Amino acid sequence: MKSVLLGTLLAGAAMAEGREQLAIRTLFLSEHPDASPQRVYVRGQVVTALRFDARVKPVRARLVGGDGRFEPVGIVGRTVVLEPRRDLDPDEAFSLLVTLADDREVPFLLRPPGRQARGSADQQLNVFEDRGSQDAVASALVDSEKENKALRAENERLHKEEVSEDHALAALLTAGAVAQTPFGVAAHFSGQDDGASLDATVFRGTGKAAVVFKVKNHHPVHSWSMKSVRLVGTSDARDRAIAVRSSAAVLVPGTSGVIGLVVDGSAFLDSGTLTSLSLELYRQDGRLQAIVQLDPALIAK
Repeated sequence: MKSVLLGTLLAGAAMAEGREQLAIRTLFLSEHPDASPQRVYVRGQVVTALRFDARVKPVRARLVGGDGRFEPVGIVGRTVVLEPRRDLDPDEAFSLLVTLADDREVPFLLRPPGRQARGSADQQLNVFEDRGSQDAVASALVDSEKENKALRAENERLHKEEVSEDHALAALLTAGAVAQTPFGVAAHFSGQDDGASLDATVFRGTGKAAVVFKVKNHHPVHSWSMKSVRLVGTSDARDRAIAVRSSAAVLVPGTSGVIGLVVDGSAFLDSGTLTSLSLELYRQDGRLQAIVQLDPALIAK
């Protein structure tokens, strides 16, 4: 999907977002034989490793109903290695049965990443039998620290958005209330791939610029969602701040949504000199969905 208009490019999913921080979690084996299987979040062509405590080293592992959907399950030392060949559909789930050295069979439920997993696949799961062991306590502590750090960052982000003029303007644009903003249309373009169509409008304003994406999900099965947005300088590739609002977190097949983005004029400055910016929109699987080149002329008085 490629369309060029006034120096603005809309591109189909063509490249991956920068590497994510390694996603590591801690799991504890249940003492109850009838307990529900623990969930493991997997993504196509991403390796997930279940690393077991040395005392419960796995001897066998098999998938139930996953023939042809996964690479052959491997056991390396005390680690079980999984890799789906493609993303699981939102309603799909597969069972992984791991037989341990003491002949216990432990079930795990393989699911696609959702909101619970913050959209990220598990890359390493540290699996323990004894919650009180030194390694288990240390692993759980790391999990707790990461969770607390993420919550603090989220609370800080929400607080900043509550008092942000740019986020208020982005909300108005997303709601279609352009007349209540200081923006005027600078360019309009559209494009489509086999999964989604995007209709985009670039706005100019005094000291600010904006972009509005109207997205429709054409995929017959998979949902579409925005994973992240990056605003970088074309000269220095440094990330800049951008205000983002969306009408829906997830677009199920056949539905549409709107994403409004506002860029403050200060983002165009690089050591006191105005520079062009590149706005990058990433979809749910981390692939680049669209690029918009923003010229400093958009913020001219």
